[in-house]
Amino acid sequence: MKHYRYFAILAAGAILTAAIPGLAQAAAKYKEIDVANGGSVKGKLTFEGALPDDAVERILITKNPDVCGTGEREVVWVDVKDGALRGAFVFIDKIKEGKKWAEPEDGKYLVDQKGCRFRPWAQVIRPGVLFIRNSDQGVAHNMLTRNVFYGRKGRKKQMTLFNFQQPEVGDIEKKVKPKRGPLLATNCEVHNFMFGFMMAPGHPYAVVVGDDGSFSIDNIPPGAYKVKAWHPRFGIKETKLTVPGGGAVDANFVFSQ
Repeated sequence: MKHYRYFAILAAGAILTAAIPGLAQAAAKYKEIDVANGGSVKGKLTFEGALPDDAVERILITKNPDVCGTGEREVVWVDVKDGALRGAFVFIDKIKEGKKWAEPEDGKYLVDQKGCRFRPWAQVIRPGVLFIRNSDQGVAHNMLTRNVFYGRKGRKKQMTLFNFQQPEVGDIEKKVKPKRGPLLATNCEVHNFMFGFMMAPGHPYAVVVGDDGSFSIDNIPPGAYKVKAWHPRFGIKETKLTVPGGGAVDANFVFSQ
């Protein structure tokens, strides 16, 4: 089935090689400061051309139908609406100092396994402790999280961060410390229709794009930066720009097959 081929291809590239220069985010090097006269980067992600044949995959639900549902689970790998590309991330690469991290909702970073789905599908977290919750009574999940990175020719590679079973309802704490850049992919080894994505950069200048494909990153110290957009299917695009003090600069990214 397509989803097995998808992860087999990624696993085949898991031999550790050098990542693209500049992709790695070293959390220890980032310094939180009071940003004076900060600027912003805003823009939109769009998709051009025909969608891939497997943009949407329908996977038969064969386990725990009382909680997971019956029939097929629709997994949207390429989510496009009115030309806007959703389910993607935008981040500033290798920024050394800037604003402080905001407190996460409810005081902790959390992935909830509820209704046999990872909720949220995509989020930005701070490297450190991640709470993994099982809200599905009577259902065992097995969360496999991999650090995604790209070789010199742009080939996607992976290395495992953690892989564990969670048979009971409740929370488990896991340490998240990416070694090959901030990009993370998650799937459930028990339910082959559960997937999710995260970013764990060493700084707070990263966002998930909105439902209309738009994004805004604010309170950036004035200066020159490299801004990157990551879509789990299509990889990374980047642009160089200068953020003006007290002003805004546009960064739009166009993806295609």
